[in-house]
Amino acid sequence: MDTITTIFYIVILIFSVIIHELAHGYTADYLGDPTPRLQGRLTLNPIPHLDLFGSIILPLLLVLSGTGFIVGWAKPVVYNPFNIKNRRSGAALIGIAGPLANILLAVIFGLALRFLGTSLPDAVQVIFSAIVLVNLILAIFNMIPVPPLDGHHILFSLLPDTGIGGQVKSFLKRYSLPLMLVIIFFVWKILFPVVIWLFVLITGSTILF
Repeated sequence: MDTITTIFYIVILIFSVIIHELAHGYTADYLGDPTPRLQGRLTLNPIPHLDLFGSIILPLLLVLSGTGFIVGWAKPVVYNPFNIKNRRSGAALIGIAGPLANILLAVIFGLALRFLGTSLPDAVQVIFSAIVLVNLILAIFNMIPVPPLDGHHILFSLLPDTGIGGQVKSFLKRYSLPLMLVIIFFVWKILFPVVIWLFVLITGSTILF
């Protein structure tokens, strides 16, 4: 990956995570909680969303390291669950909104590659390819049901607060950090081929960089 492609990749990642957080914020607002709007998080302006380490430093280090695992995050959108009528289903809807927004972006730009690829300039094809790949990675990574990833909101909404369900929740909260390390260094090697398969399925082509 050359320098220019790396810069584009970081920019794409930043705006992809911003759209991810916007989806969380707009869903919370739609469900009755104005907190994200009052905190100025319902905007495409990157400044309120950027996390210095998660949005810039970590992605840059991962790109330069060539690990094949490149991810980042924006400042999480905060919402007040007490403003949501159905807290359980509301948490799940807010949680899944971010990954769904990334999937939507991947599908839109992926289909553009599939049907317009040969007519697009090479640089545009590379950028579209990066958009699809980044957003598929963000969607799948965030659907893993381990805190603080979005997938845990969905899982927790399905589990009871007592009995085995309560024990699972307690375990995941208590060991979230070591579990995340296991996911990054071991599990992701299994999941990444799924990202590639989805990329080829949507675009009809291989990654262009």
